[in-house]
Amino acid sequence: MKRNTIDILTLGCSKNLVDSERLMFQLEANGYRVTHDSEHPEGEIAIVNTCGFIADAQEESINTILELAQRKSEGRLRRLYVMGCLSQRFMEELQTEIPEVDKYYGKFDWGQLLHDLGKAYRTDLHIQRHLTTPSNYAYLKISEGCDRHCSYCAIPLMTGHHQSRPMEEILDEVRFLVSKGVFEFQVIAQELTYYGVDLYHRRAIAELVERISDIPGVEWIRLHYAYPTDFPTELLRVMRERENVCKYLDVALQHVADGVLEAMRRHITSRQTYDFVEMLRREVPGIHIRTTLMVGHPGETDDDFRQLLDFVRWARFERMGAFAYSEEAGTYSAKHYDDTIPEETKQARLSKLMRLQQNISAEIQEAKVGQRLKVVVDREEGDYFVGRTEFDSPEVDPEVLISKADKPMLETGRFYLCQIQSADDFDLYGKIIV
Repeated sequence: MKRNTIDILTLGCSKNLVDSERLMFQLEANGYRVTHDSEHPEGEIAIVNTCGFIADAQEESINTILELAQRKSEGRLRRLYVMGCLSQRFMEELQTEIPEVDKYYGKFDWGQLLHDLGKAYRTDLHIQRHLTTPSNYAYLKISEGCDRHCSYCAIPLMTGHHQSRPMEEILDEVRFLVSKGVFEFQVIAQELTYYGVDLYHRRAIAELVERISDIPGVEWIRLHYAYPTDFPTELLRVMRERENVCKYLDVALQHVADGVLEAMRRHITSRQTYDFVEMLRREVPGIHIRTTLMVGHPGETDDDFRQLLDFVRWARFERMGAFAYSEEAGTYSAKHYDDTIPEETKQARLSKLMRLQQNISAEIQEAKVGQRLKVVVDREEGDYFVGRTEFDSPEVDPEVLISKADKPMLETGRFYLCQIQSADDFDLYGKIIV
């Protein structure tokens, strides 16, 4: 093991990644060498930033902790710490079941970890981070927590009430990141459309995005995790008018049948959901909508599922993910509903829904053949340079593949004008023009 070296492993979402990046910078400022998600960790200390969202994520986090605990028992690791959502939610159980961990920390108290290492949290460095993403983009977390109470969701149990970050602090962070070469920002929150209600007593997301777009050097702003009920429509004007605000919105709709929406406690009707999607497309021509849907929530009937399929055929989402309901301890659904839909029924519905979306995605991608699109190149991979358009968020969305045979010398982290030559179900293939 390498002395004075700390290995950090981040599981789960991009919001966790931001926390890891902040911790890494603080550790480095205190003299440590830090690695992130190393394939061959060799540090004397390991820190696991866990996810506790759904059962699969919880299992991955626990397996990672157990693997590191085994390394510690073999003398290949001196200390092991665990932080993040899983330990926030199940700290007592984890302390009992995996006592090999030196200490568990919740989602918001990881600053104490520095103190326990005999170091100090540097408040003067609070907006600075060690970026683990490619140098051209970063995730920008604008708030924590969620005041929604969807029946199936355990996030509020881990993150608590919505807490907006002060606007000036966020803008300072953007300026700092721009000074380091970042020009693309993925704005993230558990529920970004609620931003500002706690601090400014109004929905201030439109103002925040507009002020970010005013900062010299900001080329792309992309918005993740909106909520359809009481949506701040002023945000659509900003998206429509500002060239550096991508025509892209990630908004989880979950379902469309009235009975399921009511059981989910989504505070929206089927008609309002249709109207919401129509409004997005009317107010922001060319918008690409990313959504998430759920099948198998308690009470979902065959007719409810048929309505969901009809909705997806009508909406033709450019980007869509879906998952089957799983009961999460402590949620409203777990307390008030019986999870009686068989797992095989849930999986059959999920497969049918995703097959439908695959066909829709293929048609949407094929319609882009012949278009000229602005593309940022993220990396090299085999025989291709891999890039994205404004409609593609990193890690989760389709990509643009550019053959090295056509253009052997492209620079990663730069924009190019690309003509789309072909498409498959998800990805595009293009040739650089400029």
